[in-house]
Amino acid sequence: MDAPATIWQTFIDSVQRANLLEWIAVITGIISVWLSKRENILVYPVGLVNTMIYSYLSLQAHLAGEAAVNVYYTIMNVYGWYLWSRKYEASKRPVWNIRFNTAAEQRQSIAFFLILYVALFAALTYMKKAFWPGAIPWADALASAAAFTAMWLMARKKVESWIYWIITNIVSIPLYFVKDMSLTSVYYFILLIMAFFGWYSWKQKAHRDTTHV
Repeated sequence: MDAPATIWQTFIDSVQRANLLEWIAVITGIISVWLSKRENILVYPVGLVNTMIYSYLSLQAHLAGEAAVNVYYTIMNVYGWYLWSRKYEASKRPVWNIRFNTAAEQRQSIAFFLILYVALFAALTYMKKAFWPGAIPWADALASAAAFTAMWLMARKKVESWIYWIITNIVSIPLYFVKDMSLTSVYYFILLIMAFFGWYSWKQKAHRDTTHV
C-alpha cells in the first residue's frame, strides 16, 4: 500500500473510532465559529460546551498546551459573554463594536503571543522530558499561544483575532492527526476555512463602522 493510501486509511480508521464526546465537541465548535462570524452572543454558551470537552480530550491525548488553552477558552467564554452582553443604558447598543487594533494594541498582541509561545514551549519541553513523552512542544505551544491570543482579541471584538485563529487551525490539523484524532483534524480544517470567511466579514464590518463614525 502506498503512502497516500496508508494515510487515508489511517484517517478513516481514526474517524470511525471517534467517540461521542469528540463528535459533540466538533459540532459545537463549528456552530460557535459560525455564531462568532455573525457576531451572535450565543457563541459563548455553545463555545463553553466545546471547550470543556476539549479540555478533557486534549489531556487524554497528552496535549497539555491544548488542554490549558481550552481551560482558558472556558474562562474567556464567560468573560466574552459578559462583555458582549453589556449595553449602553440609553441607546441599548453594544459597548463593544468590531474594530481593528491600534498600532499600540498590535504591538501588545504580538508581544503577548511571543511571550506565551516561549513560556509554553519551555514548559512543554520540560514536561516531555520529565513525565509526558507524548508531548509535541513546538506545535502544541504554537497552536496554544495563537489560540490564547485569538480568544483574548475576540473577546474585545478585534479583527486581528481571526489571524491568530488561522494560525491555530493550520498547526492543529496535523497536530491532532498524529494523535489519532482525525475527526478533530477535519474539524480544524473546517474551522480554517470558516476563519478566512470570519476574517473577511469582520474586516468589512470594521471598515464600514469606521467610515460611518
